[in-house]
Amino acid sequence: MTRTTGASPATAAAWDALGGDPALLSRVSHLTRAGALPARLPVRELAAACVGACSLAAAELAATRAGRDVGAVQVDDGAVATAFTSERHLLIDGRAPVSFAPLSRFWRTRDGWLRTHANYPHHRARLRAALGTGADASVADVAALLAERSAYEVEETVYAAGGLAVALRGPEQWAAHPQGAEVAARPLLTRERLDTAPPRDPRRPLRVLDLTRVIAGPVATRTLALLGADVLRVDAPQLPEDPDAHADTGFGKRSTRLDLGAGADRRVFDELLSGADVVVTGYRPGALDRFGLAPETLAERRPGLVVASLSAWGGYGPWGERRGFDSLVQVATGIAAIEGDAAEGDQPGALPAQALDHGTGYLLAAAVLRSLTEQVAEGGSRVVRLALAQTAHWLVHGVRPEPAATGEAPDPAARLAETDSPLGRLRYALPPVSFDGGPADWRRPPGCWGADAPEWPTPAAPAAPGEPEPPAARLPGHG
Repeated sequence: MTRTTGASPATAAAWDALGGDPALLSRVSHLTRAGALPARLPVRELAAACVGACSLAAAELAATRAGRDVGAVQVDDGAVATAFTSERHLLIDGRAPVSFAPLSRFWRTRDGWLRTHANYPHHRARLRAALGTGADASVADVAALLAERSAYEVEETVYAAGGLAVALRGPEQWAAHPQGAEVAARPLLTRERLDTAPPRDPRRPLRVLDLTRVIAGPVATRTLALLGADVLRVDAPQLPEDPDAHADTGFGKRSTRLDLGAGADRRVFDELLSGADVVVTGYRPGALDRFGLAPETLAERRPGLVVASLSAWGGYGPWGERRGFDSLVQVATGIAAIEGDAAEGDQPGALPAQALDHGTGYLLAAAVLRSLTEQVAEGGSRVVRLALAQTAHWLVHGVRPEPAATGEAPDPAARLAETDSPLGRLRYALPPVSFDGGPADWRRPPGCWGADAPEWPTPAAPAAPGEPEPPAARLPGHG
């Protein structure tokens, strides 16, 4: 392993995209380890940069709250690699989760390769309906059907039915695609100040409404919960959640269910919004607009709000309103072709982690933290937008490989912990975000999905000058 002082070029690029002060990059030290997240693409470098930028943003906000200089930030490849594969290390009463359903996989087609995503029941139903198969169709039945069809034709048919399927493309094909060209023309992330709302009181407890699903958004809000935020995840009762995914990304949060189309539940949500400081959304662009939850509308209703918006393909271009997941973005953007040997007729590959999800999640948390820091001095409602496809473009075209470390590969066991929870005994990956005075673990394990009351707790009274802050107000870097 090798320890270096100062941020890597990738970390510096991420910090610049976040609008951070370049002078703070000297606070970062990096412990590189051999064999962490091995891939043809620079996945280790991307992962370390995303976590490093997030850690620095957390350290900056902690220093702003305390009125002191920004402390040291530590990035450890071992911690990062374990966290980026947290769903694979999770055990629930000794049971390992199943990450992908049988119909979520690569398929050989008449003219190439196709990947589908069907982990949720409604996605499986839409896929089968689009393909014209019955509910009892086996993997072999679907494989035989797809072998006779064009990958691009199936991609359009399945998406038209509300399902998820993407044809394999190489990097050049994606660059020539209208959506690929749109992504390439935009920065890694966007940040916007919307109004002149007054500056934020840095001592005020932070409340986050979490309207995200699957990995990237929940990783971001899990990170904000680590740093002391009161995070309340809100799900629709009619949309099932994978209990294993909830067990992995629910640390530190509370969870409730509200039907935003029902009057009573909508009034409850509006009351929650009136007390929120941050709203994080991860649904398909436009999907929440009919509920008055577009970023600009949210900021108008709650001046001083930070709205963090996450999508698969970006809220623009011909695919702007399409659903998507990490595995599908890898296939469309050329990553799966690079990581496999599809040009030789062999099966496409995949990254050693859901790195687009995890990386974008830490960048999303970092963007929220930086927005909060800026609000202390400048005020203003803020909107930040990120997309898995933009992170993918950065991985393929922006992040550069660094010299590999020597020595033994990191041992994931050193970064795992166990705890009892309402879901059972959990083995889980510890958080990789690390800075002087920062937390080493979450304050609470995940509870049962949707079981918490849709309300904010009564805030603790602020401490008198010279007294310790109450626990709920120590943000970030409690404990």
